[in-house]
Amino acid sequence: MLRRTFMALAASTTLATTAIAGGHSKDIVDTAVDAGTFTTLVAAVQAAGLVETLKGDGPFTVFAPTDDAFAALPEGTVEGLLADPEALAAVLTYHVVAGKVMSTDLSDGMMAATVNGAEITIGTEGGVTVNDANVVTADIEASNGVIHVIDAVILPPM
Repeated sequence: MLRRTFMALAASTTLATTAIAGGHSKDIVDTAVDAGTFTTLVAAVQAAGLVETLKGDGPFTVFAPTDDAFAALPEGTVEGLLADPEALAAVLTYHVVAGKVMSTDLSDGMMAATVNGAEITIGTEGGVTVNDANVVTADIEASNGVIHVIDAVILPPM
């Protein structure tokens, strides 16, 4: 009986350890959902059909605008994007860089190619910026990448 209990505990510990890749059990989407400050972003990711992608292996670096960042957009912008999944996907993928880029990997004037295909510019003078957005919280690790919270929605070049 004791041996069977020990074996069951050992097996469950092994499975739990495997499920927590790098010590982070939740992917980017689930991490954003749990944070509670990305409801608009999560709804947009769902509307654009990007949930499975951002739950994938990655790794991804996501510059995640908060609900307040979306609320600061001109009236009707979010609704317009939600009604146009292709434009919405273009905006959302402009916030994603392939690979896991931690804040210590960033340098002033650095250009990074986004999943959208366009580049973003990183600034590090007086705080980290991505284009015109400020990074307010950095290095939120997930099982398939990292999230950096930004205070504005960045829009790809037209």
